Amino acid sequence: MTRRQARAVPATIVGMDRTFSVSAIITVAAVLLALLFLGPAAAITTVVLIAIEVAFSFDNAIINAKVLERLSRRWQHLFLTVGMVVAILGMRLVFPILIVMVSAHLPWGQVIDDALHNPRLYGEHLAHAHASISAFGGSFLLLLTLYFLLDDGREILWIHRIERPLQKIGGTLWLPPLLVAVLVIILASFTGQKSSEVLHAGLIGTGSYFLLKLVIDGLAHLEPKQRALYTGWPAFLAFVYLQVLDASFSFDGVLGAFAITDKVVLIALGLGVGALWVRSLTVFMVRKGTLGEYVFLEHGAHYAILVLAIALLSSLFYEIPDAITGIVGLGVIAASYNASREMREAHLKAKHTPTRID
Repeated sequence: MTRRQARAVPATIVGMDRTFSVSAIITVAAVLLALLFLGPAAAITTVVLIAIEVAFSFDNAIINAKVLERLSRRWQHLFLTVGMVVAILGMRLVFPILIVMVSAHLPWGQVIDDALHNPRLYGEHLAHAHASISAFGGSFLLLLTLYFLLDDGREILWIHRIERPLQKIGGTLWLPPLLVAVLVIILASFTGQKSSEVLHAGLIGTGSYFLLKLVIDGLAHLEPKQRALYTGWPAFLAFVYLQVLDASFSFDGVLGAFAITDKVVLIALGLGVGALWVRSLTVFMVRKGTLGEYVFLEHGAHYAILVLAIALLSSLFYEIPDAITGIVGLGVIAASYNASREMREAHLKAKHTPTRID
């Protein structure tokens, strides 16, 4: 190891410490709170929920990093602070209550009372809304993936046999949402009494991401320099985009958490702290340039999202264990990381191999 490498290793460790220190402190505090007020079993459950959220949202961190790298450190700090309030209170606590209100046609007060004092009934109401949640989340994430796979301007390809043919039929803004909308209509026709819910939720999910896509594409034209950081309204809109992405990734986690515990506060605590680790990981990847060094990670994340989208839409008809979705997704990301590492090592080897002159 050279002196430069020796100095780089401690610097990297220090960078990791600074990025993840708040996450570590809050994790310890959350587990202690669960232990003191709810007992040892609750503390263990909190740790399990944190681990599940991190494992299942690793692809979320990679996708977020592509947007976050265009934001200044001030906005990155807001992503970890203000954004976490939205993530914990909004998406892991308030949003499930809103879903139950709308789907079960219950008043706000009654839903909160059920969540705090009758969590089993609250969980049943949330499970009843599963079709709408799966249709919205599945269509949203599927459209996100299709825009990536059908992008004919993308130069770096990982699985050429799949990505090259898809690029040939892509290139238009309207094709991906049209394909997803047709799929939603077909799926809704086979869901019986829930067909109306599935149709509306799926089309809303498709339209929501399409509008966000228009916003993000518009941001690129607001900043004339290719690598300029977003400022003002572009930065704010990018920040909002990250919150909506987090929401789409949190659906399956909230539903799956009820298979572990029916305590709503515990679910919000565990998944919220897990979301903080995911956001810290996002900031770490941005500041270390991870996506630039490991070029196929973005591809792996989109394929993992495709797996999640298919699982959500398939859950309209079949019960698919969350563990299978998570393991397959992590496996795909691990494969993309390994492919990126091999390419990186090959480039470094070629760069340092002297050219032979006969």
